[in-house]
Amino acid sequence: MIRNVLGSIVALLGAAAAVLSPFRDWYDGRLGRYYEVDDLFTGVTGAHPAVLGSILLPFLFAAVLAIVGVVLRFRPMVALAGVLVLGFTVLWMVRQGQAEGSLTVAGDGSGLEQGVAGAAGGGVLLLLGAALMSGRGARRHRLDKPYEPPGSADPDTWPPTREPGPSVQTSPWPEPEVDPYVGPPPGSPSEPPLDRGSEPTVSYPVQRDDRPDKSSPSGD
Repeated sequence: MIRNVLGSIVALLGAAAAVLSPFRDWYDGRLGRYYEVDDLFTGVTGAHPAVLGSILLPFLFAAVLAIVGVVLRFRPMVALAGVLVLGFTVLWMVRQGQAEGSLTVAGDGSGLEQGVAGAAGGGVLLLLGAALMSGRGARRHRLDKPYEPPGSADPDTWPPTREPGPSVQTSPWPEPEVDPYVGPPPGSPSEPPLDRGSEPTVSYPVQRDDRPDKSSPSGD
């Protein structure tokens, strides 16, 4: 998140510097917007084109690419904007050097001036902003498989069951042969059948009545 914010700020500063550079002097006091786009391919002339027909046009296009790339967090688009700004700046320097014979830098206002430095610096800032941005790489991790409890070989079967077979057991815990809460099933060979005829006879103690019999005559 911090990288995206920092990279976006740097890229927007580079786009602003590239757009403002044609309104400054580029060479011998001549503004950048006085250079026609066709001059970059055919040779520098002394004509003064319209604003949208000047070198400002490719810089505006690069700025739009940079803004869209920042909004979408698409690093290649921001990097492409920086390459366009640097490419047109270098192409202008080549054509201007062919027209003048050589390029010079002087402190008296002749030669290369602030407009060229602004355009080149804007392109570098655009590339730096694209490098700082993390882009869309911060994707959320998704679980490819459901949660598997420890000790389970197959997540689709839980709890582990005993596979059919004499000695195959997938459960990590031993299964009791007899359920202690229910007891052995009826007819199990481990328990002899109950013989109804030999059931033990339970005898209960007989209580004697020591009270005198009221029916017998008294005085005998």
